[in-house]
Amino acid sequence: MPKHSYIELRDLQLAARIGTYGPKDVVPDVHLFDLTMTIAPDLVLIAQDGMAHVFDYDPLISQIDALARDGHYETQERLITLIAEACAAYPAIKALDICLRKRPVLSGSGTLGVRLVLDEENLAMLRYAL
Repeated sequence: MPKHSYIELRDLQLAARIGTYGPKDVVPDVHLFDLTMTIAPDLVLIAQDGMAHVFDYDPLISQIDALARDGHYETQERLITLIAEACAAYPAIKALDICLRKRPVLSGSGTLGVRLVLDEENLAMLRYAL
């Protein structure tokens, strides 16, 4: 039996307004979000089909979307922090890997992102702090 299972969300375009830009600054066209959640294997290796036997990630995705749309953020880090706190509210999530990146960065190219990795111990500390 595997020790961990993962739920992965990739390349979700968030409707976030992040940063303050001057007239000559490159303003990103898009903010892309990746999330890997570590969960218990018994939420993936299931004996019968049904939502009662798995982790329902749809409410969390709705929360992430609402946080992104909530207003203007100065930094990607603040939005990532709020998303990590939202994830911490779900006991089924044992660890997290969150990445938020923007594009373009320079001359119409490149992505620039911020990544936060919380193992089981660090996520437990975040839960305790909330």
